[in-house]
Amino acid sequence: MKNIRRYLYGQVMADLKKKMVFVAGPRQVGKTTMARTMLPGPEGYLNWDIRRHRDLILREEWPAVPLLVLDEVHKFRKWRNMLKGLFDQYRGKMRILVTGSARLDYYRFGGDSLQGRYHLLHLYPLSVAELGLRTPREFNELLSLGGFPEPYYGGSQAGARRWSREYRSRLLEEDLRDLESIHDIGSLEQMMIRLPDLVGSPLSINSLREDLQLNHRTVARWACILERIYAIFRLPPLGAPRIRAVKKEQKHYHLDWTLPPKDAQRFENLVAVHLKKWVELESDARGRELELRYFRDVQGREVDFVIVENRRPVRFIECKWGDEEVQPALRYARERFPEADFWQISAAGTRDYHTAGGIRVCPALTLLSQLA
Repeated sequence: MKNIRRYLYGQVMADLKKKMVFVAGPRQVGKTTMARTMLPGPEGYLNWDIRRHRDLILREEWPAVPLLVLDEVHKFRKWRNMLKGLFDQYRGKMRILVTGSARLDYYRFGGDSLQGRYHLLHLYPLSVAELGLRTPREFNELLSLGGFPEPYYGGSQAGARRWSREYRSRLLEEDLRDLESIHDIGSLEQMMIRLPDLVGSPLSINSLREDLQLNHRTVARWACILERIYAIFRLPPLGAPRIRAVKKEQKHYHLDWTLPPKDAQRFENLVAVHLKKWVELESDARGRELELRYFRDVQGREVDFVIVENRRPVRFIECKWGDEEVQPALRYARERFPEADFWQISAAGTRDYHTAGGIRVCPALTLLSQLA
């Protein structure tokens, strides 16, 4: 299978006509590859991690090109002021695309001298809609290989497992080193190994603290750090006055959805990444006020995902591995939010119908092919 043009390509090109564009996202998700395909030649690409390129950036010797791609430049302490001057000087003459991972997304907030000069977009792993998948066999390949380009296009499950293990090591050794100072890397690695087992359930920091024999503050801080380096993302519960919802415990998922050990967990994680990708795209590119959450009340009734727009739930999604009857929690939520859209999707099921109460039951491909 040949590599495809990534889903952000058109949006990036359109946004570059007006402002700088920042593309953030997990390492090895394809940011650099996408950026370089936009260049007519190699002379417009500068990478802070390459010594020769770094010297040119520090001397501010910019190539005379219509599009300049700056990769990992956020590792330079004065990168924001440098970009401000570059954009103001070459506005209308040279377009500027900046790519990076955790620090680009995180440090842009502090005293942002670039306000009004850039658009931020997030690049996520490959998905059903982006790849144009149509068959259960194709879907199972994506589920087992993951959505990162290298293991997916490699086509080998053994290769994907090997890549995933090495990827986690690089996150700790490189991204974490650039972002934070962690003294007990061994315990943090233990936490990363433990987290995939907990996918799909509310994440208890207190239970993790007991497992790792660390204090609550440390484990909570590490969870935030893992979000910043795109190892995980967390979803808060839906809070609504009409329902006694749980308000504190968050669920977590991995950008590499091959990590959870059980098929059902892996499927739920894949759906989480697909929904997160769509929500981020709609927010970044179209300005919609969207959030991805989950529903769980004090009686234990739970729906896997809720899409919220302008603080109102607009879509509930429940994930099942095979054909099953509609879950009572989904019917319960349907009664209380009749204006929302309700789905129960399956990884291996074949049934496709609407219930009398207006809930769509179908294979996951049906819903996921409508996303980004």
